[in-house]
Amino acid sequence: MGRIVLVIALVLSGVFAVPTQALAKSDTTLYIVQLSGDPALRTESARAAVRANRESVLRRAGIGRTVRNYDTVFNGFAAALTAAQRAKVVRTPGVARIWKNERHTADTISTPAFLGLAGADGVWAKQFGDPTRAGEGMIIADIDTGFWPENPSLAGLPEPRPDQAVIDAKWKGTCVAGTGTPQQQVTCNNKVIGARFYDSSGFGGWSGEFRSPRDYDGHGTHTATTAAGDYDVPATINGKPVGSVSGMAPGARIAVYKALWRQEDGEGSGGTVDLLAAIDDAVADGADVINYSVSGSTRLVVDPVSLAFYNAAAAGVFIAASAGNEGPDASTVAHNAPWVTTVAASSHDRGAIKSVTLGNGRTYQGIGQGDAVPDAPLVDSVNAGLAGAAADRVELCYPGALDPAKVKGRIVLCKRGVNPRTDKSIAVRDAGGVGMVLYNPSENSLNADYHVIPTVHVDEVTGAAIKEYVRGANPHAALSATTTTVARAPAVAAFSSSGPADAGDGDLIKPDLTAPGVDIVAGVSPAGHHGNMWDGESGTSMSSPHIAGIAALLLARHPQWSPAALKSAMMTTAGNVDNTGGAIQRGAHPANPFDDGSGQVRPARAFDPGLVYDSGAADWTRYACGIDQMQLASDWCPVVGAIDPSDLNYPSIGIGSLPGDQTVTRTVTNVTDLPSVYVATVTPPPGTAVEVSPPTMTVPAGGSATFKVTVKRTDATYRQYTFGALTWTDLRGHAVRSPIAVRPVALTGPGEITGTGAAGHAGIDLVSGYSGIVTAHPYGLAASSEHSQKLIGATAAFVPSAPGLSPAIFSFEFTLPPAVKLARLATYDADVAPGTDLDLYVYQDGELVGRSDGTTSDEEVPLNGGSGTFQVYVVQFGLPPTLTDQVVKAHLFVVGAPLTGNLTVSPKQRPVAPNDALHFDVAWQGLDPAKRYLGLVEFGDGTAARAWTTVAIGPQRPTIP
Repeated sequence: MGRIVLVIALVLSGVFAVPTQALAKSDTTLYIVQLSGDPALRTESARAAVRANRESVLRRAGIGRTVRNYDTVFNGFAAALTAAQRAKVVRTPGVARIWKNERHTADTISTPAFLGLAGADGVWAKQFGDPTRAGEGMIIADIDTGFWPENPSLAGLPEPRPDQAVIDAKWKGTCVAGTGTPQQQVTCNNKVIGARFYDSSGFGGWSGEFRSPRDYDGHGTHTATTAAGDYDVPATINGKPVGSVSGMAPGARIAVYKALWRQEDGEGSGGTVDLLAAIDDAVADGADVINYSVSGSTRLVVDPVSLAFYNAAAAGVFIAASAGNEGPDASTVAHNAPWVTTVAASSHDRGAIKSVTLGNGRTYQGIGQGDAVPDAPLVDSVNAGLAGAAADRVELCYPGALDPAKVKGRIVLCKRGVNPRTDKSIAVRDAGGVGMVLYNPSENSLNADYHVIPTVHVDEVTGAAIKEYVRGANPHAALSATTTTVARAPAVAAFSSSGPADAGDGDLIKPDLTAPGVDIVAGVSPAGHHGNMWDGESGTSMSSPHIAGIAALLLARHPQWSPAALKSAMMTTAGNVDNTGGAIQRGAHPANPFDDGSGQVRPARAFDPGLVYDSGAADWTRYACGIDQMQLASDWCPVVGAIDPSDLNYPSIGIGSLPGDQTVTRTVTNVTDLPSVYVATVTPPPGTAVEVSPPTMTVPAGGSATFKVTVKRTDATYRQYTFGALTWTDLRGHAVRSPIAVRPVALTGPGEITGTGAAGHAGIDLVSGYSGIVTAHPYGLAASSEHSQKLIGATAAFVPSAPGLSPAIFSFEFTLPPAVKLARLATYDADVAPGTDLDLYVYQDGELVGRSDGTTSDEEVPLNGGSGTFQVYVVQFGLPPTLTDQVVKAHLFVVGAPLTGNLTVSPKQRPVAPNDALHFDVAWQGLDPAKRYLGLVEFGDGTAARAWTTVAIGPQRPTIP
């Protein structure tokens, strides 16, 4: 399993660099130990059994002290272990798996009206009668950086509370005041009814932080008040009124779990140990909904946090999680488990238009807040730095990097990135500047931040044009005043992470849906926001609490709905058109389901979806077994079985590899009090034909119906996704829409086969998706080049953002030529002493381009499609107790042109028809039995390559007498 860097999904007014900090002392490493058996969930008798089993394991393993015990949604404990202790724990009966502690770092006024919550015809009035009562009886847990208790958006609710008996019956939590002065501690009220804080991972050491649930960063206060801040609270930013703010569920209660801490450089960080503890407590305390504005793995649906969410959802807790901010690149979406609702970010309709007019008469439109600035000299920040200031800090307009002699009375052109956007305008103001033009260096969102001086934010094209103008003589500019308009919305934010999900290979569409996440005004901490109680922020961190709050509203009205039903209700009623009647856009193109899932949430329709696609723990387990991931954490798969991932009963339909045709099955449940007849309407993905059977269904009240969807390629381009939709409609006004995403392929088969020894053979089984011929061409086998060095001791202090050497780390460089067919770096358990844990990190031009850092020494980094010079770091993260040093090998495989004689495939060509099952025999011979080899077989249709299977051959196994 990977020790993956996770990022709080917030596009701050900038992005921070990751600080250097070890997770544990040099002689110990912090681990999470998962025990066999289920956690207790909310059953006290089961909790006693879980605790007794844990004590038994601890005694057998000789562990006298744990850092944290888990029993509600995760069965296990966290402990700082030496290498010898870790080796003993691994061998202890009752231990299922050991996980490394991962590092997690900190990733609008009009949205209630925009989403149809506010107003006489809005959800608050229609469903709850009074906005202040919307969400009553619900508890939303916010796992984040804490809260600012004095923020007016978190003021106590009027007494007496109509839902107090409901809250009292389920709330088991507490309010931990923390330490320090009263001003550093917190108090709770009937809005924020509980608060806890966690720092077992050691990230709370910055002197400015509070040793309490009090929020320095502001991220947690923002997400909490977005989800359930009080109704209609007047807000001001930089001393100016900006309107009134409300959370999505103003009547709901909030429980705060501070597991992320502000670092000295502005980042917010925490460890898996603490986030897992927060989830465990939130469920035990009685939360109904969890907001988790922290991104996760793009590759895994099974890791400690995801397993905790699995059990939380199984207990009936709805989880909203941010999709991440790595867009618009493909396959960057995080939180890909089906038991979590994954939220993309989109814009809302409150536009803030602001323009810059240059001295040459050209006017460029951007967005921004603030008054007009009359004509003034314009200077590029790169030409306005203090003597001796770092060039990159000058270009980015860091505070203290600009020279007042070069800035005073001028408008300054500043580059977006690294430091918060609003800090840039502070730097300009402090140096005497009168305005700022902020430009994107590459495609990204435009944000109407609340700056301390008038600022216009422009895109990368406009930015390049202005930079070119500034190079001329005597550049000048003027900024217009802000014009508030109704903007075209929603549009998917450029930063919002995209599918297809690496986890599941595209058979499950993620993200699930989108919600407002651009320029969202909500409560913050004045400590981290220049004295402001409110501020505008952007990111999927901001969209996730919208969905958490809306889920609380739905659950308040439909307490019998499961988390999957809540998700389905929001997804199948989501919208796919913007306020102009056109398709929701991403940049200059219509968004697709990998951008916004099912579309923009429409809360009013979600209260009456007609049908839902329900699922539970058994379904999720079979799905995770079907993608070969549940096996990482349990032995359930042989018992419960597996399903084709496309057959999970989900509100969307994804087929990541479609050779010919495929049929998927779905079951819908009528959540109304009346039977109804539903008719299917299909918009087939272009280049495919779609058949629904039956095309008409009668679904009884409270009952279910099952149908099948067959998707067949006609002329769609191979290996490119194509999108459509299926909608079930009845005569009662219900339209239950599911997006469809399929990727037709000419051939599908295994990604890799393995073998050993100097000679041997293996089979490759494929399925075809066309009529014609299939050809097979072998490449390789190529022996690895070995890079080795003696490493002394072990280290947990390697920081990927700032790689360095130590006695337990070695590094080497290599160069890949163009047109390499296959390249891979790898280490192997068989090359080192049992119990060794090696990690691999690969960089190109200083950028981390690949990593493999599981809990063993079987590590692998593919380098397909890359060329140039690469730097590799091999880290000895863990050693067995009997060793202090050993020689460590890293293997580099480079497969280029075909090599004859050592790898053959038969047949070389054969005819095929759609859905044919094909078998090819692969043989190798003449190898050195002590070496490792890599090759591949490329399958084509006579005109182009269509599929590839890697062939990995290991050393001859020793003969056991």
